[in-house]
Amino acid sequence: DLNKHIPNMIVGIKCSHSRILVSDNQESVHYAKYKPSDNTLVVFADDTLRRWVTQATMLDYYTSAVGDKFGNVAVLRLAQESKDNVEEDPTGNKAIWDRGLLNGASQKLDMINMFHIGESVTYLELATLIPGGSEALVYTTLSGTIGMFVPFTSREDIDFFQHLEMHMRNEAPPLCGRDHLTYRSSYIPVKATIDGDLCEQYNSLDPTKRKAIADELDRSPSEVSKKLEDMRTTYA
Repeated sequence: DLNKHIPNMIVGIKCSHSRILVSDNQESVHYAKYKPSDNTLVVFADDTLRRWVTQATMLDYYTSAVGDKFGNVAVLRLAQESKDNVEEDPTGNKAIWDRGLLNGASQKLDMINMFHIGESVTYLELATLIPGGSEALVYTTLSGTIGMFVPFTSREDIDFFQHLEMHMRNEAPPLCGRDHLTYRSSYIPVKATIDGDLCEQYNSLDPTKRKAIADELDRSPSEVSKKLEDMRTTYA
């Protein structure tokens, strides 16, 4: 009975091959493995942070994306050297003595991305929005927002957008004066994620500011705008 291993209430179940991703409404996600010999499910990995999960999906065999009721989206990854061969411990005694941090499963998930979008997440799915396009993580929220997280394919793009985001924080501060980085880190510090909404505001700046930022990036204003458009049209 899987309910015995989940602290509160199961709100979602996803599968990738033989691994099962189980979402708890207060305690993030748990990775489980089915033991056909005993017809049981064994939890072999979980998260170190409490997350009030509303949606979760598996991106690949080791990676999952999680959205919570407070407007955070995180990407969690299980180490590739992790062991899920529960047949090595048929009695379950080893799992009891291997309890890891916080009295949970012996193996823990690593958080590789974190971003606060500010609205409760109602749906998460890995999808392709245009024919021949690349896959992206699409999300919807309680307020009706539809957005997506897209992966970078080159180090050059990462450096470019990181520097653009840094300049935009200075040149386009929020109307209410709140610090942009503080907002995107409202619950957990933002990690390895660039704010595309902020970068898109580059085209709405006055020409003098656009020229100044482009000079700092060693590009022309039209090249910066083209880079933003290319990133957008590649996925949607």
